[in-house]
Amino acid sequence: MESGSAKASLRPLGQSSLAVSPLGLGCWQFSRGKGIVGRYWSNLEDADILEIVRVSLEGGMNWVDTAEIYGGGKSEKAVAYVLDQLKREGSPHAKPLIATKWWPLFRTAGSITSTIDERIRCLGGRDIDLYQIHQPFSLSSIASEMKAMAGLVKAGKIRNVGVSNYSAKQMKEAHRLLRQYDLNLVSNQVKYNLLDRRIDRNGTMEAAKELGISIIAYSPLQQGILTGRFHKDPSQIRVVSRFRRMQSGLDEKALARSKPLIGSLTVLADKYGVTPGQIALNWLIHFNGETVVAIPGASKARHARENIGAMGFRLVNNELEQLNEASWSALK
Repeated sequence: MESGSAKASLRPLGQSSLAVSPLGLGCWQFSRGKGIVGRYWSNLEDADILEIVRVSLEGGMNWVDTAEIYGGGKSEKAVAYVLDQLKREGSPHAKPLIATKWWPLFRTAGSITSTIDERIRCLGGRDIDLYQIHQPFSLSSIASEMKAMAGLVKAGKIRNVGVSNYSAKQMKEAHRLLRQYDLNLVSNQVKYNLLDRRIDRNGTMEAAKELGISIIAYSPLQQGILTGRFHKDPSQIRVVSRFRRMQSGLDEKALARSKPLIGSLTVLADKYGVTPGQIALNWLIHFNGETVVAIPGASKARHARENIGAMGFRLVNNELEQLNEASWSALK
């Protein structure tokens, strides 16, 4: 076991000047229950959001990740609200790095430029340290979108460019195009965890390492499955929405396949005095060196405390490899 403070050392985000904690706070759940994707979550109270953000930042996270589509700006506004409150309190943690995303569906690249002031307004006038194309599906080419993003960097509206859900080929193309403007593609935000290893199979991880692009892993606990709670108490599955069950693979066959992996996580959790979920997060941020950072969400302050606890130790190499093997076995 390698121990350390919960305030883990920072690492570079891609080839940028940004230094981030291995875990950042995912803010999808601050959507206020609104919008296309925000209805996935219930509406959290201001006091709960404040406590979640406070615990996360005081515990060692130095960045938050939100998006335009999360409640149509409501998540961004919630982040701004609580950071304003922390600033009033004189908190030294009131200025985290901010990542947000432009929603491309049924829009052209011109919308990247025309909507940026609204993103900044929703964030309370704060700097956008990382601006990401949320999906590769739009009415414009990658070339047009990267040109627009480069224009925002030049105009001082954003600091760095990222993408989300891009394939290896799309990611390479975006990076190549940005190099024409003397910029690097900093990151690709994709789903990645011990039960979802698609980017290890389809070349995305390999390309990210080759180009020095960070992978920002969302859904790092596979919607809670990697905490072991559904294996421990299958009756909890009934209270999960049908959409979430379909997205996460919450069915009897999938749970049976992942049972040995959950067992491995539990054994290591007992050894380290942590939870299976913390072991899963620790694997995520260390197995691929510094390439992967992750953005676990938190709908309760205790979830935030558990997230930051995952940065307070480091699995040793043979344990990382043991989980890697258990992961692939669960995915057969």
